[in-house]
Amino acid sequence: MSLQMISAVSNSSLLQPGFSLLNFDGHVFFFGQKGWPKRSCPTGVFLLDIKQNELKMKPAAFSKDSCYLPPLRYPAICTLRSDAGADEYQYIIHGGKTPNNELSDKIYFMSLVSKTSKKITFQCLEKDLGGDVPEARYGHTINVVHSRGKSMSVLFGGRTYTPLAQRTTEKWNSVVDCLPSVFLIDFEFGCCTSYVLPELQDGLSFHVSVARDDTIYILGGHSLQNNTRSPNLYKLKIDLPLGSPAVTCTILPGGISVSSAIVTQISDTEFVLVGGYHSDSQKRLACHTIVLEDSKIEIVESVSPEWTPDIKHCRMWFGCDMGKGSVLLGIPGANKQIIPDANYFYILRCKGTDEDKEEELITQNCSQTSSEDPGDSAPLEDSEEFCFSAEANSFDADDADTYNEDDEEDESETGYWITCCASCNIDINTWVPFYSTELNKPAMILCSSGAGHWVHAQCMDLSETILLRLSEANVKYFCNKHVDLNKGLQTPQKVGCLKKPPMKPLRKKKTMKLSTSTKKSFLRRLFE
Repeated sequence: MSLQMISAVSNSSLLQPGFSLLNFDGHVFFFGQKGWPKRSCPTGVFLLDIKQNELKMKPAAFSKDSCYLPPLRYPAICTLRSDAGADEYQYIIHGGKTPNNELSDKIYFMSLVSKTSKKITFQCLEKDLGGDVPEARYGHTINVVHSRGKSMSVLFGGRTYTPLAQRTTEKWNSVVDCLPSVFLIDFEFGCCTSYVLPELQDGLSFHVSVARDDTIYILGGHSLQNNTRSPNLYKLKIDLPLGSPAVTCTILPGGISVSSAIVTQISDTEFVLVGGYHSDSQKRLACHTIVLEDSKIEIVESVSPEWTPDIKHCRMWFGCDMGKGSVLLGIPGANKQIIPDANYFYILRCKGTDEDKEEELITQNCSQTSSEDPGDSAPLEDSEEFCFSAEANSFDADDADTYNEDDEEDESETGYWITCCASCNIDINTWVPFYSTELNKPAMILCSSGAGHWVHAQCMDLSETILLRLSEANVKYFCNKHVDLNKGLQTPQKVGCLKKPPMKPLRKKKTMKLSTSTKKSFLRRLFE
């Protein structure tokens, strides 16, 4: 094993505990950023381009027919193929936490649509399910099993918020273990069925799960109810005959008491288990090799890498499987760093250089090996790792645009998170959707006063009906501050002119007509 430090050139503050990695055509994509996506990358999905020990993040796009996908932390993710040997696949994403700490119960399908040197486009679709639909949760796992020519997904574990009827003011956002039920999901018909197995007594979260053919092995995990890390090794076998599926569970010896471990595949039948925690105050620095052969599992301790002093002495660590025996590890940065949320990152390679060039492994495996937020449970439970097949340093799009957080507008001054008025209470860290039309940003409306400025509809006490009418009608709107001023500056209404009675025309003076003899007599007298 070899350990190599890398420097994060752009936007390393987005890589926080709880993220996921997706692999399409050998390229690693980051999903589950800290905070809501910004304008430079509204999808929240980035290509992780690692070259010459430098990590760069490049935005990815969604197709026009895609649904909205929020940045989910601690979801369950796995690949779905038509059969075990198929080359084409898509990712299943279920559950997770939004930046507002709300839990999702939705399930998404994500596939690669097109890829060029400058643009990568995905399609994301939401799937509706019926039957015993799993509740909203995080820290769980989902795997795909193949039996008798059919495929189904298996969901297990996780945590959820305390039911509303049991919440108190002091523990309003406290979390509990989900019931230890096993959910079988048939995506062809869109139905779910839950199974209660006597061998599974306690809820588990942040465990490792590895699937092969019709069998899933569940290793480790943390139980909130008992505050323990299970030493049991569970074997779930799913039989898919023509009738109803059959699910059986067997408890095997040789398990490991660990949570938040990372599993990466190094060959068709071998996996390496790295990292995690033995207890709330003790990291797990040992490594183990997992071998799956002939419906059997063998776990043996292997040689650990030469951990750096920073890794040995840090209180927490997190990471993800990068595929082909490589793991991305992160530890908190020093307090003296200029960037507040920056972390140090390492790549752990569990195979030799020659083996890294082998063809990409296709054995299905998924590990929801994450720990928890510090406020939710144990102090060290603060990482999220998944097991995927991905190649981090094989993307050659040098001319692709690199995402840089410094290029973003300061949304504390502009954009959706401004202080629109003196009574504005919209905060990016605490905001939750108020109108049914809102997704990840608050609804805003333009005040036509002066040069115009934007205000939050919620701060203006606008009902949803009025807001829709204003958006549809071609009328000017004035905010609460300027509505009275606008009334004072309005041009007075035109008043009709008063109708004056017409003046009577002057009467013509009557003139006397003189005869010719009279005129001559008058003239004689005038000249005499």
